[in-house]
Amino acid sequence: MKTALTIAGSDSSGGAGIQADIKTMTMNGVFAMSAITALTAQNTTGVSGISEVEPGFLRAQIDSVFTDIRPDAVKTGMVSSAALIEVIAERLTFYKARNIVVDPVMVSTSGSKLLKDDAIDTLKSRLLPVACLITPNIPEAQILSGMTVETKEDMQDCAKAVFEKYGCCVLLKGGHSINDANDLLYDGVSFVWYEGRRINNPNTHGTGCTLSSAIAANLAKDFSLDEAVRRAKDYISGALEAMLDLGAGSGPLNHAFNLSGEFAKEKE
Repeated sequence: MKTALTIAGSDSSGGAGIQADIKTMTMNGVFAMSAITALTAQNTTGVSGISEVEPGFLRAQIDSVFTDIRPDAVKTGMVSSAALIEVIAERLTFYKARNIVVDPVMVSTSGSKLLKDDAIDTLKSRLLPVACLITPNIPEAQILSGMTVETKEDMQDCAKAVFEKYGCCVLLKGGHSINDANDLLYDGVSFVWYEGRRINNPNTHGTGCTLSSAIAANLAKDFSLDEAVRRAKDYISGALEAMLDLGAGSGPLNHAFNLSGEFAKEKE
């Protein structure tokens, strides 16, 4: 069985972060492992507390995984400090990790900054160059490229600029600010558009985590980058269409969508 490692923060509500990653990787047919960068107290309406792990302990987690069950792919999510990003980049380089997917969680879709400047600088200089794919949203891509993105043509120019600057393939997530969730992949040679369907579902907590984890899982299974992205897009669209609603808040995306196109349901 193929294996995948997620390096990210925990989400106590189960809708995003490590929990979402593990569910997604499992449902996409790989054995999921984790190295936790932070504990959070959060739900679908917000984060009320964060307890960051020590860099040495994160290093120990990554070492424990690689020295026993080597991952066929690695996904990184939100990492809150420059010191932790440095540890991740150094260890992934040391172990010559492959199929590294970086979700560069720097800015929320609404434009709120989530990382300090020194952490963003370390992300740019240390982690992005070892990635095979990064999955920024438009605000993040604007920071990485120094460009303004307002049209589909801007997306192409931005993706190309990011590739040339950091040397990694780019899946630029369009979102509703420009189009109906149409994403753009640039691999240094060609542009590939993945058309999304407008799905009127407010329960979208964790969609970014899910997309990058599904891509990593499919890369672990030796699918091409293009096919891995297509399968991940299909997976997340199927999950959103199921319209799961768990609570009074906005609700998490249901990550129990299995490969046969149905949801895994608990026995009553």
